[in-house]
Amino acid sequence: MTAPSLEQKYQQSLAENSVLREENASLQRQLDWFKRQLFGRTSERLLAIDPAVQQSLLSSMEDLPAPPPSDLDENDPPAKTPPRKARQNAVNDTGLRFDDSVPVKVIEVAPDLPEGMSLDDVEVIATRSTFRLAQRRASYEILEYRCPVIKVSAESAPQATPAPATLFDGSLADVSFIAGMLVDKFCYHLPLYRQHQRLQQAGIPLSRTTLTQQVARAAALLSPIHVAQLEHVLKSAVLAMDETPIKAGRKAKGKMKEAWFWPLYGDHDEISFTFSPSRAKAHIDTVLGDHFEGVLLTDGNASYARYAEKRPGVTHAECWAHARRHFEKAQGSDDAVEEGLLRIAGLYKAETWIREKGREGPEKLKARTDYSEPRVRAFWQWCDHQLHRDDLEPRHPLRKAVEYALKRQRSLEVFLSDPDVPIDTNHLERGLRCIPMGRRNWLFCWSEVGAEHVGIVQSLLTTCRLQGVDPYTYLVDVLQRVALHPASRVDELTPRRWKTLFADAPLRSDIER
Repeated sequence: MTAPSLEQKYQQSLAENSVLREENASLQRQLDWFKRQLFGRTSERLLAIDPAVQQSLLSSMEDLPAPPPSDLDENDPPAKTPPRKARQNAVNDTGLRFDDSVPVKVIEVAPDLPEGMSLDDVEVIATRSTFRLAQRRASYEILEYRCPVIKVSAESAPQATPAPATLFDGSLADVSFIAGMLVDKFCYHLPLYRQHQRLQQAGIPLSRTTLTQQVARAAALLSPIHVAQLEHVLKSAVLAMDETPIKAGRKAKGKMKEAWFWPLYGDHDEISFTFSPSRAKAHIDTVLGDHFEGVLLTDGNASYARYAEKRPGVTHAECWAHARRHFEKAQGSDDAVEEGLLRIAGLYKAETWIREKGREGPEKLKARTDYSEPRVRAFWQWCDHQLHRDDLEPRHPLRKAVEYALKRQRSLEVFLSDPDVPIDTNHLERGLRCIPMGRRNWLFCWSEVGAEHVGIVQSLLTTCRLQGVDPYTYLVDVLQRVALHPASRVDELTPRRWKTLFADAPLRSDIER
């Protein structure tokens, strides 16, 4: 075998350098993407785009309708920036704000008097109050019920006055403790083991097993309310659905099973977390079945599209924010990526204007027809043009982003024909954030049953937040009311209906009476 010539070695080196340069460019794109995830903006609507790219794009969009009109007159002088005002809710001597429910401890401050003088020697003409925000460590209180033992007559047997009934048979926990424990765990993501530590520090040696049992019994009591809320959510004309992972149940020693929550967001700001041990499409069929009819708004998971294809009464819509994220991942790989992002940003700008103007129903649909639809059509033309570029390789990040969008063209256009369909699933993602936030603290559920309990309680408490209902007040009332409430009217105890029926006069704990 003859040794390779210098020319062959040179050509081989050029080929190797070309491969290395391509790998380096790919790694640089990944690095840029991770930097954006760590340090970049999180808004789906605001973009930092090169002015030169923006100008180039604007010149190519001259044939599109004008953007939504502004309320400002171009001839008006620029408004002066108002001076920055002090925050009214700041923690300072001048204006600490609090309502009547906050306890106030009054501390009398003795004035500095000359030596030999006392308060009896001076005249107090006024009192100036200064408020300071303070905090105690976790506070618990014991309710002592002193029940008299009486005799009606000298001949009668002694009669013991029974103590008020507890929430659970055999439990010594007041409803206020149960409600507070659930709020701490599911609203403030405080795991039970930390609550157990706090109890011990407060001088109450309660076992962690007891806390776990109380949560399970409370979840079982709230389960019919969760079912009623889920049934109402499934009646929505527009239903948003997504999935988020959770560790639930032991797979092997030191390993946990991966399970999934499938949250559903309905028309009336209600959310229900349904649980499944897998991410299989079968759960969608189980939850939605043949009963749901309307628009199903989701991300790009193909399982939703397959479900909708078999249901004539279901229209599948997809999220523009997810399409935009694929272009974000491609940033730095091609100059045209910024143009694609700017085009999508135009859709969000129109949606912002529609929302700020309070457009609803036919007016909202007309605004989308006038401003959003031409931009969507131009976006598809731009995507088609990118696919016909000779320099865009099959595995190029921009090509992948364009193909993702074009493959879902029909479902991404649904919002143009229905004013009730949001442009994305961001409202659902904001609602389901409680699961990943909680997961960072309590990490996993010991069993799948425990995960189902998480879904039950989290559905009601998250809906409380969406409805503007105080979760603690809601739980204290509902936990006492549900056992006596007619089963046929259990839907009245969902946060949406409870707010109008019982919020004005809720049931209280003895600690508040």
